[in-house]
Amino acid sequence: MTPDLRPDAAEEVRIRQTLALVALGRRPADRVIEVGRLFAAYAGHWLADQEVVIAGRRIAYVGPIGSWRGEAGERVRRHGLSAVPGFGEVHKHIESTHLTPEHEAALVLPRGNTWTCEASHEFGNVNGARNLEFWQKARLAGSPLKIFVQPGSAVPPSAWEETGGHYDASDLRRFLADPTVTGLDEVMDWPAVWNPENPGYARMWEVIGATMAGRGVVEGHGSGLTDPHDISAFAAAGLSSDHEVWAADEAWDRLMRGIFVELRPFSYDRILPALIARGLPDWSNVAFTTDDRSATETLDKGASDHNVRAAIAQGLPPEIALRCATINPARHMRLEHLVGSVSPGRYADLVLLDDVPGVGIAEVWADGQRVGERTRYVGPAIRIDWPDWATDTMNVGRTLVAGDFAIAAAPGRTTMQAAVLRPFHWEDDFLTVELPVAGGEVQRDPGRQITKWALVDRYRGDGAVARMFWTGCGPRDPETALACSVAHDSHNVWCVGSDDAAMARAVNRLQEIGGGWVLVHRGKVAAEVRLEVGGLMTARPAEDLDAEMQALYRAGSQVDWMYAESALHLWEPGFPEFLKFATLTCAPWRWVLVAPTKALPEGFVNVTTGATHPIVW
Repeated sequence: MTPDLRPDAAEEVRIRQTLALVALGRRPADRVIEVGRLFAAYAGHWLADQEVVIAGRRIAYVGPIGSWRGEAGERVRRHGLSAVPGFGEVHKHIESTHLTPEHEAALVLPRGNTWTCEASHEFGNVNGARNLEFWQKARLAGSPLKIFVQPGSAVPPSAWEETGGHYDASDLRRFLADPTVTGLDEVMDWPAVWNPENPGYARMWEVIGATMAGRGVVEGHGSGLTDPHDISAFAAAGLSSDHEVWAADEAWDRLMRGIFVELRPFSYDRILPALIARGLPDWSNVAFTTDDRSATETLDKGASDHNVRAAIAQGLPPEIALRCATINPARHMRLEHLVGSVSPGRYADLVLLDDVPGVGIAEVWADGQRVGERTRYVGPAIRIDWPDWATDTMNVGRTLVAGDFAIAAAPGRTTMQAAVLRPFHWEDDFLTVELPVAGGEVQRDPGRQITKWALVDRYRGDGAVARMFWTGCGPRDPETALACSVAHDSHNVWCVGSDDAAMARAVNRLQEIGGGWVLVHRGKVAAEVRLEVGGLMTARPAEDLDAEMQALYRAGSQVDWMYAESALHLWEPGFPEFLKFATLTCAPWRWVLVAPTKALPEGFVNVTTGATHPIVW
């Protein structure tokens, strides 16, 4: 067989011509895997004593043991195990694992995950021009993990942001000509979809239209949409799916309106028992998704295997749960000719279970080779020397000083009114607080849990800083700050701190290490985590990254952190890791701080209405 890593149409034809001859026994196969049971995903049915005939990276024949009439290089006998298709991620940001694709593969493959639809607006906002090239590097180097790319609609995330990427219709047309691209990543900017007066309206419909013209899948993001008019408008706009489903009624309403529902494990206990109780007869429009999960959390819980296991624990029959992680997402993403089932013509991806209800994984095979043994990766070692365009992305452009974070007061004032936000402040109006002035600058008020928050542009090279006051999320300790280059979804640098000089020190050190996390505590760098690829990922094994994260958590536990409860109880006391999601500009966010632009020098804007307001007055 010729290489089958990124086949174009002509190569796909040659592959299938060979598979047909192997299936007929007219050409030899590379190997045959015999199993005690095989899950037929299309039918949701178990077949006893089956053999899977593999040629190259694909399956040529499936049938009862001994039924194939051809010859194979080897026979692998696993009669005590049950084979299910390789698990697939219908929607995942690999960047949130914080591992580059080759190390992501080593982490998730032995946990059953053999293919991923990469929602690529994260690295797309760092380097949009090289985004597709980035995601294909590991596969072309021989990685068994298949990554299907979805260029991001959120590049940039909103019309009020500037990032390292900007996708329009011509970009989508070019992307969709590539066989690894499935469609448009989650359409997050709902006001830019429904409101013709929104400055992002024209671009959003350009990329949606180009995706439809290329017969790609348009993924949705319906956070906060509960009114039936909104849900109907969402579906009418052509947004085919929603992974932002938090409650049973939301899931039901979306299914009733023809929206493919992608469920994340944190909502299983609220949604799955309710759908079971309502007697949902057809689960083919439901899939499981990870969305965002760090390497640390994956090491602890698992990958797609955790999703399936958690669903079964909520009462879903194993056969339905398995389909929600295999054939259902493959069909939705129009990839069922390649993945999603153990069937002829598909990639030879099998998860061999010794405990089906417990999703006990004994072995994983991908591309026809054994890649996982329990949770140990035994596949090919892939090493990539990532180029400068992937690693030199912290273009702040200058060394920052304490004055860059100061907020000047009006002359002669002893107090100023200030706009204040808190994490996940989904209200129509910002908070207004009177703050003291000292030395011509507006001051924090730790007694009322008010500290300073800033966003630093890392793309233009001018070191522009937007800053304002936030409540309930920063450090109380003096000379303390936390900075990070993971700032969904623009991925500029955010910093929160009790002291301007500490904030400058944290951001400057972040530039030096190429991105990641930096904690300055009482004037000294207490911990750092290096995410040198795109400021989002590291080209190191998951265990190495986890060791650094654990050191950061230990250092963070020595800090006295402010805390005020947020919407939906998303915010928890302690180290404020979840701040990396507090910079989102999609629904249901209203007032946000974005990195400064010429149009928004202070960066404070309502992304629903476009209204702006001074930080202090």
